[in-house]
Order: sequence, then structure tokens, then C-alpha cells
Amino acid sequence: MNLHKLMAARAEEKRPVRVGLIGAGKFGTMFLAQARNTVGIHLLGIADLDVDRARASCERVGWPAEQIASCSFSSALESGGTFLTDNAEALIKADGLEVLIEATGDPAAGIRHCLKSIDHGRHIIMVNVEADVVAGPLLARKAEEAGLVYSLAYGDQPALICEQVDWARTAGFEVVSAGKGTRYHPDFHHSTPDTVWPNFGLSLEQAERGSMNPKMFNSFIDGTKSGIEMTAVCNATGLTPQPGGLNFPPASIYELAEVCKPVAAGGQVSHKGTTEVVSSIQRDWQPVENHLQMGTFVVVKAGSEYVQNCFEDYHMMPDSTYEYASLYRPIHMIGLELGISVASAALRGEATGAATGFRSDVIATAKRQLKAGEILDGEGGHCVWGRQMPARRSLEIGGLPLGLSNKVKLKRDISEGVQLAWDDVEIDESDHAVLVRREMEAAFARPNEHVRAAE
Repeated sequence: MNLHKLMAARAEEKRPVRVGLIGAGKFGTMFLAQARNTVGIHLLGIADLDVDRARASCERVGWPAEQIASCSFSSALESGGTFLTDNAEALIKADGLEVLIEATGDPAAGIRHCLKSIDHGRHIIMVNVEADVVAGPLLARKAEEAGLVYSLAYGDQPALICEQVDWARTAGFEVVSAGKGTRYHPDFHHSTPDTVWPNFGLSLEQAERGSMNPKMFNSFIDGTKSGIEMTAVCNATGLTPQPGGLNFPPASIYELAEVCKPVAAGGQVSHKGTTEVVSSIQRDWQPVENHLQMGTFVVVKAGSEYVQNCFEDYHMMPDSTYEYASLYRPIHMIGLELGISVASAALRGEATGAATGFRSDVIATAKRQLKAGEILDGEGGHCVWGRQMPARRSLEIGGLPLGLSNKVKLKRDISEGVQLAWDDVEIDESDHAVLVRREMEAAFARPNEHVRAAE
């Protein structure tokens, strides 16, 4: 609650928190919109493969031309300006940089940038949750060993869920489940960039007007992004995935506690202490009234008759028994809220969510019958979607991480719905991201006992 005060003190001391941003896409641009209005932040530099796009993003959100005028990193440090470059490594090495925001969305790039940041003593805000689910537990460990913060991005749903879980536990509640809402239907697992807009409920004209990337948006609709985000939550909070992954039950905000309690208690999740994503549409395609499509939630257990009475007295979104209750946040504002992570890392040395173990994974799963020789196109593409599963099970089957399923060649035919394994594809074992993932698997090869118990 004192972050603004701490940031203001840094500004008063003329020691603003110096930040670098890699990736000036939607998330990065939303951060830019707020960064120039945030006391105590100096955006030292922006790295993007398309420098003109980065400049246009700054202009779009109202940055004055003189702020992003051509200059060197050293002159930006002295003048308070912002340097634009296509060289991410140069930004990471820049004198005075404290916090690096990785917002590329590319798992391999994210891993590479994170490790470079650790080498140069920078805190890392990992907007790139795709990289986090490939190697986050290892990256977080390496950052901690170096005395640095590795953090999920506040404003994105995983960090907000982590905050709700932390709230519940700090208040003495047992966390039954936690998660978010989305637009889901089983048919969407077959969705491709060619069919995504009707599935999203948008016209092609609307999508083009908003400069929406069909592959990226398809990862939200085909179930992949939900698996990625809930895996990040599990690995950060100690919650464990359901054995079969997410079920996406339709539920309104008033039904969260009823639906997202264990099957043994009349609900629809497999066990206490898990993640779930609720759908905003029914299986018959009718909309769910009072849905949570853009929000997050946590379900807690009362544990005593007195607390059950309190749930009733204070209208805490209970189930029919008052033994379970939910707290929800109706929206998330992604990059507009990212400054919370920056301030928390730089001024408190605290992450807004970070992996503490390898409990969950996301495995490439065939969207259709795949043929030997096909080249997979990764997240949001035509070939595979990402299913959440317990990490122990992923290791047992040698599952192919969804984040490493792009531009790899199939060695054999794969039936629709089958989870792919490393052995099913031609993998370059010398690839840096593959090496880091292999190191992570070896480092966390023995899952915790509670993971086995949950399964």
C-alpha cells in the first residue's frame, strides 16, 4: 500500500527506477501509456525488432517527440530520455538499468533475455508467460541465487490470481481453487487462425481495425492460453493441476463457489488446492449471465460454523452450504497495471508472483490428425493446442512443451487429441531454449509429495 510513496521518494531523490522494455506490442504499449505518468519511473530504453513500431507505439499513447528523440543510452541516462533500439542485449547491458520487462511473447527469446538480465544484475518482469511455463522454475531459482527478483507481470491474470491466493492464505483461509474466466467451448480446441474471429465473436473487419494478431488471439480461444496461465499459477502458488487438466465449466460469478469446489463436496474440480477456468458460454452456445470472462477468482473454505455464518452475514458469494465462498475480480487491465510489478521488484525486492516449483506443465496436443513430415506451428496455430497437466505426468511421458512446438518436424503420424512427446518430433538438442528446458527438467525431476497425492 506504500508503493507510490516509495516511488515518489525515489523521484524526490532524483533516483528514478530505471526500466527497460523488450517488446512494444499490445502489452508493452499499454505499459507505455502509464509509465510516462508514473512518478519515480524512468523508461531508459525500448528494444523491438521493429524500431518504427516502437516509436509509433510511444506516439500512439501520447509520448512527446523529444522523449524518444535519437540518443545514446548514456545520454538517455543523463537527460531522462528514452532510447529506441532493435538490440535487446544492448538494452540489457545499459548502464543504470534496474528492471527489465520481457514482453516479446517468444519463449526462446524470453529465456535468453532473462538469463542475460540475471548475468547483468537486472530484476526481470516476465510478461512472457510462455517462457515462464517452459523454464520459469529454473529462471526464478537462478534469479534468486543472484539476489534478483524474477516476477510475473501484475495486470496479467496469473499475477492477479497469485495475489488473491496470497490474500486468502494470509487471512487464514484454505484455498480450494483459483483461476479465471474465458470464452470456451469444446469445439474451440480445433480453432485455427483462419477460424478464430467467429469463435471470438468478432467480425474480420473488427479484428483488422484493432490490428489483432489471429495466431495470438487463437491461443486464447483454443484453450492454450488458459493452460499456460494456470500452469504459471500452480508453479507460483503451490496449487496443483487437475489430473486431466482444465475442464472449463460454465459458471457465473454467483456460481463460482458451487462449481469450483471438489467433486466430493458436490462441485466440479477434482481436489482441493487446484486451478480451474470457467467459461462465459454454455455447452449449448447460450451465454452465461453475469459471467467472468475477463476476471479472476479464488474459492476458499470456511472451516468452522462461525466462519460459515460470517460468509452468510457478509454476502461473501457462498455456495449452497456456506462452507465455501468466492472472491472475484471482474476485470484485468494487463499492461496498464504493470507498474505495480516494477515498483515491487525495485523497491521491495518482491515478486508479484514467481515460480517456486515445477508442479504443472503445458503439453502440445494434436488439434487434428497430424501426418509425419508436417512442420508444427506452435501456440495458436493450426496443428496443436496446449493442455495443462501435472508436471510429474509430463516427465513420465516425455511430453513436448507447447512453447517448444514451433517450427519442428513430426517424425510420425499423430491422432487427434494425442499429447505429443519429445520423441515424436525432430528436436535440435543444441538449441539454447531446449538446453535450458532440459536443465529445468533435470533440476526439478522429483516432484513434491503433494503433487503425487493430488493425482
